[in-house]
Amino acid sequence: MSEDILAKIVRMRREDIERLGLNFGIEIPEKREVGHTEFLGNAGAILEVKRASPSKGDIAPDLDPVGLATTYAEAHAQAVSVLTETNFFKGTLRDLIAVANLMESRRKQGLHACAVLRKDFLLFEDEIDIAYRCGADAVLLIARILDDEQLVRMAKRAASFDMQAFVEVRETDDLRKLKVVTEALGESAAKTIVAGVNSRDLATFHTDPLVPASVRSKLPAKAVFESGILCPADATYARNLGFTGILVGEAVAKNPPLAKEVVHAFESGSENARGKFWKKFAERKAAKKAGPLVKICGITRDEDGKLAAELGADMLGFVFSTTKRLTTEEFVRSFAEKIGPNRPILVGVITDPESVEGKTAIKLAREGVLDAVQFHGVAPEAEYSDLPHYCAARVGEESDFDKVTALRKNGEPRILLDAKVEGIPGGTGKTIPEKLLREKAGDLPLWLAGGITSENVGAIVEKFHPELVDVSSGVEDAPGIKNSEKLKALFAALS
Repeated sequence: MSEDILAKIVRMRREDIERLGLNFGIEIPEKREVGHTEFLGNAGAILEVKRASPSKGDIAPDLDPVGLATTYAEAHAQAVSVLTETNFFKGTLRDLIAVANLMESRRKQGLHACAVLRKDFLLFEDEIDIAYRCGADAVLLIARILDDEQLVRMAKRAASFDMQAFVEVRETDDLRKLKVVTEALGESAAKTIVAGVNSRDLATFHTDPLVPASVRSKLPAKAVFESGILCPADATYARNLGFTGILVGEAVAKNPPLAKEVVHAFESGSENARGKFWKKFAERKAAKKAGPLVKICGITRDEDGKLAAELGADMLGFVFSTTKRLTTEEFVRSFAEKIGPNRPILVGVITDPESVEGKTAIKLAREGVLDAVQFHGVAPEAEYSDLPHYCAARVGEESDFDKVTALRKNGEPRILLDAKVEGIPGGTGKTIPEKLLREKAGDLPLWLAGGITSENVGAIVEKFHPELVDVSSGVEDAPGIKNSEKLKALFAALS
């Protein structure tokens, strides 16, 4: 089995330490010469001094750490993260010293000064001492590369210097380690420990914005959404989930003027119903043992919705658009009440938010009768940014994926792809061309709709490994009238 990226970084780092020592051959202060700012004392953005990464290569190889950190401070970032790993990120302890000295100078001038985080793949307690002497206010501790005892020792060492331990988690065992270290520090943990959840898998360096959503409820109050923040809308999404901070690297290192927009977007956002929906979906996804999540759309009868739920549907869709699958407010209210609390996620599908039908679905979502609205073939306006929702794009040719890209840039963590047939908004029975999916779908997990049946769902899952399949006409006798045998056959094919 080939060595993953994280293992390679750690191995090479150990080799460098053996050869050069824990200071990597760099002259560092004998004692700390700067003051202290609490790391994430207030909610806000942590912006990164980052020259390169294993996945992107050079990002900003010629950056000036002091100049960039000044831009971040002027944008009122809460903290500056300084990468000090050399082999893959091209950072050094010199960068940390320079940024810490800058912040000390700003403090003395009465200017906004950011806390300074040493971001590295730290392995030894004495590295905490070095970070402290170099001026760091906090240190990153990656749970995945430290055993329980070492993680606790390093967090306690940080606490002894009045530094915060920024403990990064992602997987189930990481969360267990976070609990261990929090319990070991007792009452001081609330001030000492800040949790971070990385949307990037450090083994592969792929990012997924739903990973932080899936674990937010398991983290302490003060927690950071790390990686994958590429634009202000992504920052708003993270705030909607209830995170206290965001850590942004590549986007602002490559484009420093973006810093102010990202900081503002995060600080002006709030935890809301949109974030609650994505946490609910992400937790459901995380609990799924195998196969894709399943949405059965176009429910118009109690018996169809109940059977779909009994068979294991994760989402049920109710169409609020003038098609033959059109439902009513009365039916949805009644169904939601009857099906009870352990229900699938209930979604209102709309094609025009200004129509009577669209406004009805939006009202039901704002009241919590529906869990979300699906904007089908239309991008939501700013007034709906706090509404629990996701978007569906109709695709049939390459240019249609421009809409998908635009939605992603608007902070949408998932986009449902539906087969495009002119004049028909959905439930067409047509599938998206396979060649188009392979070439243009991108790297986000797939949500697929269009022409999915019990006969072809197995092949679709095998070829594309979708996260979610959305089925409507493939289990019907007529629009809105589900066939119980077809429903059973679909779930049997997925079992």
